[in-house]
Amino acid sequence: MIAVFRHELSSYFTSLTGYVFGGFLLLFAGIYTMVYNLNALVANFEYVMESIAFIFLIIVPILTMRVLAEEKRQKTDQLLYSLPISMTQVVLGKFAALLVMFLLPLAILSLYPILLTAFGSVHLPAAFGAILGFFLLGSALLSIGMFLSSLTESQAVAAGLCFVVMLLNYFIVDLAGFVSSSAFGSLAAFLVVILLLALIVRSMTKSPLAGLVTGGILGLGTLAAYLMSSESFEGLFPKVMEQLSLFDRFYRFADGVFDLTALVYLLTVVGVFLFLSVQSMEKRRWSA
Repeated sequence: MIAVFRHELSSYFTSLTGYVFGGFLLLFAGIYTMVYNLNALVANFEYVMESIAFIFLIIVPILTMRVLAEEKRQKTDQLLYSLPISMTQVVLGKFAALLVMFLLPLAILSLYPILLTAFGSVHLPAAFGAILGFFLLGSALLSIGMFLSSLTESQAVAAGLCFVVMLLNYFIVDLAGFVSSSAFGSLAAFLVVILLLALIVRSMTKSPLAGLVTGGILGLGTLAAYLMSSESFEGLFPKVMEQLSLFDRFYRFADGVFDLTALVYLLTVVGVFLFLSVQSMEKRRWSA
């Protein structure tokens, strides 16, 4: 695991990937700090963190597009399979390298609120709470990007897919307002999601039967629940969409609230997608 971590971390410094990632983050943080805190004389540094959250739409695909996809394209993943370590250790080593690359510019960013105290009163607990939320959000998004990278051999496809997923999650609360709040509308939306999930399972397992069974069980279960209590589906899908928003959970930290539920949710997302990345690697290992 340590060897994988060191190799992965060094690769970020021997290419432009790590520098582009850190440069983008610090550039936009500096711009918003100047606009909000210095020019507008706003003492809340957490507003800066909230405003630059959109940068994840750009930097996460850049940082994660090659992490596993490039290994598969160059067939160097076969070397990983021959190492005397588990795929869990490989994934954790690569993810640890991603976190270090994220933490380096974030450590510099953490100095900003301290420096701003020289110009006025800054509420440091709220500022560092927002930075913590920013780190948790970034960790969750990086784990998702890593999983998506494990699904393809193309960096471009991995980056494009990651961007689309990040974009949907960024606007998911707004999109929820366009979904019908009727019971039947929620049912139809859930069935569409189940169909997409079944297609993903089919793609990952290369087994039409696995996709059919997954879709069939979830679809029949949803229909049964609707027939038993259709009124409970009123406005259910929009509510579920809102709860799935990673960015919305981060905004609670940016609002000065230490939300334990949001913290657990973001850490759970990290764990789930790291697990899926391991399973994706294991599947390729045994099918190679």
